[in-house]
Amino acid sequence: MSLSFISDAMAQGAPGAAGGFDFMSLLPLVAIFVVFYFFLIRPQQKKVQQQKDMIGSLRRGDRVITTGGIFGVITKVVSDHELEIEIADGVKVKVARAMVADCVSKGQPLVEKSASSEDKPSVVERATKAATKPKAKPAAKAKAPANKK
Repeated sequence: MSLSFISDAMAQGAPGAAGGFDFMSLLPLVAIFVVFYFFLIRPQQKKVQQQKDMIGSLRRGDRVITTGGIFGVITKVVSDHELEIEIADGVKVKVARAMVADCVSKGQPLVEKSASSEDKPSVVERATKAATKPKAKPAAKAKAPANKK
C-alpha cells in the first residue's frame, strides 16, 4: 500500500513536464554576458593596454602627470620600474613608472644642466615652453599718419 501512495505523489509533483533540459532558459543569461563583454570588459581591456603602452614609451624629456596630480619632466629613466622627475628647479623625485597617470607632452631628449649654464632655462622651463608654443599673432596694420594743421 505504501508503494502505490509514493508513486501517486511523484506523478502529481511534475504535471506535463518533459524532464529534459531547456536551452531557452539559458538564453537570457547568455545575452547578459554578451552585453557585459562588449560594454564593460572589452573597453576596459583596451584602456589597460593603452596605459601599458604609454608607460612603456616614456622617455627622458616627457612632461608627465602622476597619479597624485604632480606635473613634472622626466630627467632620468632609472630602471624599468623607476623614473626621476623634476617637479621644480632643482627638485627631483623618484617615482614608480606605474604611478604616471598621463603623458602631457612628448619632449625632446634634454641635455643635463651644467654648472656653467646659469643663464640657460631649466629643464622644466624648456619642456613647458615646448609644450605651450605661442600662437602666431596677426600682423598689425600700419596706420596712416594724422595730418596736423
